[in-house]
Amino acid sequence: MTFDYAPAPESRAVVDIAPSYGLFIDGEFAPASDGKVFKTVSPSSEEVLSEVAQASADDVDRAVKAARKAFEKWSALPGAERAKYLFRIARLLQERSRELAVLESLDNGKPIRESRDADLPLVAAHFFYYAGWADKLDHAGYGANPRPLGVAGQIIPWNFPLLMLAWKIAPALATGNTVVLKPAETTPLSALFFADICRQAGLPKGVVNILTGEGSTGAALVAHPDVNKVAFTGSTEVGKAIARTVAGTDKKVTLELGGKAANIVFDDAPLDQAVEGIVNGIFFNQGHVCCAGSRLLVQESIQDELLDALKRRMRTLRVGDPLDKNTDIGAINSAEQLARITALADAGEAEGAERWSPSCELPTTGYWFAPTLFTGVTQAHRIAREEIFGPVLSVLTFRTPAEAVEKANNTPYGLSAGIWTEKGSRMLWMANKLRAGVIWSNTFNKFDPASPFGGYQESGYGREGGRHGLEAYLNV
Repeated sequence: MTFDYAPAPESRAVVDIAPSYGLFIDGEFAPASDGKVFKTVSPSSEEVLSEVAQASADDVDRAVKAARKAFEKWSALPGAERAKYLFRIARLLQERSRELAVLESLDNGKPIRESRDADLPLVAAHFFYYAGWADKLDHAGYGANPRPLGVAGQIIPWNFPLLMLAWKIAPALATGNTVVLKPAETTPLSALFFADICRQAGLPKGVVNILTGEGSTGAALVAHPDVNKVAFTGSTEVGKAIARTVAGTDKKVTLELGGKAANIVFDDAPLDQAVEGIVNGIFFNQGHVCCAGSRLLVQESIQDELLDALKRRMRTLRVGDPLDKNTDIGAINSAEQLARITALADAGEAEGAERWSPSCELPTTGYWFAPTLFTGVTQAHRIAREEIFGPVLSVLTFRTPAEAVEKANNTPYGLSAGIWTEKGSRMLWMANKLRAGVIWSNTFNKFDPASPFGGYQESGYGREGGRHGLEAYLNV
């Protein structure tokens, strides 16, 4: 007898989404100066969730001026006083975590299980962690009395809206900077709710400003002459444009960009554990992860056994309503992203790779893509070279550790990698050879506020998280 899961939907009643939102500037919500607005849509249903202000260059200027004015008093506060605000924000995030998790799943499309159990706990943890650093900056290794830079212009992506906000804002505030942050245009709501948390925490006006808008808003923020620090997470293409804009200025920049990570499985790896790591590496958050293990490198002798086990596991994945607690894979974030995933998957087939997906019924409304596996992939295939940013896994094989290193490093990216083996010496040898900022051993997609994260080559530069994440916001 087989049993099926009964629906277990999380209630939408815990979150109250207003019909419209303004920009959060100097502690108050206000409409855009030119009155322009845009709609934010739930990717699982194509339902319009709210109408949001579109910030213009004039609005960017207002927000930067508010942040500059607030900087004088905020940076002069003792670290222990700044820490109190960060601790308060962290506790409020915990208190409102259920509400924020539902909001994130509605606006982003990710399963509630992930937003509830992964995103929100990490968001609060980052504020707790950097609150602890605020009065210890003299002991961070950057000399005595390190000083903040000033106004930080921060631009975050749509795949982890609230978590990327925490990665950016928490260290900036802890080090005494003020912030103007632009969330992605497809996922603005959790940042606007965070603005309310800042007011609830009593954060001084102007210390955090939230500007919703499209790419033009972010471009105006990056180019503003009174912004001292630019922090960006997103595509390599936009990252290159930002680098060109700030070239020749004295702005400090960190860029966390695309990735095409290799997940390397040796013949002595714990097979069941590796399969779970592979699934987590590429299908977590619908593959909308810059450090996703999108290239699976399998030692040739265990290819068939591993693929059989992987396909069995993929058949159990549930695709559907993000608010259903049983859902493993939610909706693709936007129609534009779905079109890109579809085009690259079609290219993989056209170039001769063998495509496989488990049988699953996709919803008729919203943006959906079944978990997909490609075998017979070579280094020349587009699906092995280009970041797909979706639930698509390319499988390649290798015979020796040296060949695995060559294939893993054959990419313009360098954000992350995974190594699966029972031999500690092999793991350390591989880690020393791989050109990647983060390397996981017998696990994947594990994050901690105390651990730095960042890449090499076209995956960007600078580090976020840990003690290393403080440096980007200090004049050292």
